Amino acid sequence: MKIAIVQNAPEKGDWMQNLADADNLIGGGCGADIYVLPEMFATGQYIDPSEVVQTMSGPIVEWLRDKASELNAAVCGTLPIIENGLVFNRFCFAMPDGSLAYYDKHHLFTYSGEAEHFTAGRDRVVVSFRGLRILLLICYDLRFPTFSRNRDDYDAVFYPANWPDKRILAWDTLLRARAIENQCFAIGVNRSGSDELGFYPGHSAIISPYGETLVQTDEKPQMTCAELDMEQLARFRAKFPVLQDAD
Repeated sequence: MKIAIVQNAPEKGDWMQNLADADNLIGGGCGADIYVLPEMFATGQYIDPSEVVQTMSGPIVEWLRDKASELNAAVCGTLPIIENGLVFNRFCFAMPDGSLAYYDKHHLFTYSGEAEHFTAGRDRVVVSFRGLRILLLICYDLRFPTFSRNRDDYDAVFYPANWPDKRILAWDTLLRARAIENQCFAIGVNRSGSDELGFYPGHSAIISPYGETLVQTDEKPQMTCAELDMEQLARFRAKFPVLQDAD
């Protein structure tokens, strides 16, 4: 299983340019099975997303579906979605057959005011794709180990994010902790660049179940890939069955 982390630097509100930039970063792909983009990869981060809110039939979701078909891979990232009058920070996971799974961010970042404009999701979502079971989470969810707890029902956890430089040590540390405590691969994809809320230093990473860093980016927009050794994961879980002893 090959995963690509696609770290872009979105300009606020310019979704057409942001999608073009993502296209350029991905290019013809790297042969990955899944391409993971940051939180709000096409719109930039808004406390009040009313200017850029999307629908599930809108152009950004359509772009995800088209890229999945073009690359014969899953392509995923988050965007602000309005549904039945409510706005969600939605992690859309598009698959090459045209199907789409999604998760709505459960832990809203009250410190920034996100909870005043978005509705918290309730459902825990695990997606299966090409034999990999993936827990879909978003940014601030990383700080909540109980919600991230592996119930022996996933192999990897994805965290697309807008994580600023002032708290990047927490990002690096918690990604590794989530991988180790859940015996899983932790894939964190942070954005690059800056906006009026701060500077985002990248540090996107793929962490092994042993806590090893398989790949990590610097602060520049880029795409990088890594193989997940699923046989190694199975051997590790069989030899050291931590999940069976969980609370």
